[in-house]
Amino acid sequence: MSTKEYRERIELLQGTLDLLILRTLLLGPAHGHAIAKAIEMRSDDVLQVEQGSLYPALHRLIKRGWISVQDGTSENNRRAKFYRLTPRGRRQLEVETSKWGKFAGAIARILTPAEQQSRS
Repeated sequence: MSTKEYRERIELLQGTLDLLILRTLLLGPAHGHAIAKAIEMRSDDVLQVEQGSLYPALHRLIKRGWISVQDGTSENNRRAKFYRLTPRGRRQLEVETSKWGKFAGAIARILTPAEQQSRS
């Protein structure tokens, strides 16, 4: 990754990583590395999740009962922990998605000049 690409990456707001993990696991169970790669790919390489952020977030979500963990074997035949969205996590994903929509809308309203808002 070039220095320019590194500088263009966006730091995640606290709580956003939880939402991204829950959304990623909606697609099915995955191990940590696969979760991080999925977030990176789906964001067109803008968001990069470091291990130092990912694993504490996964443990926090397990504690809250939003995801569960099970031992398994990865696609390259290595032992791995697979994380799965729980029914409680599915409900929380809906709550968090709604909160994010409100947050993003509020930021957009602030960033849009007043004269553009009145014309819309």
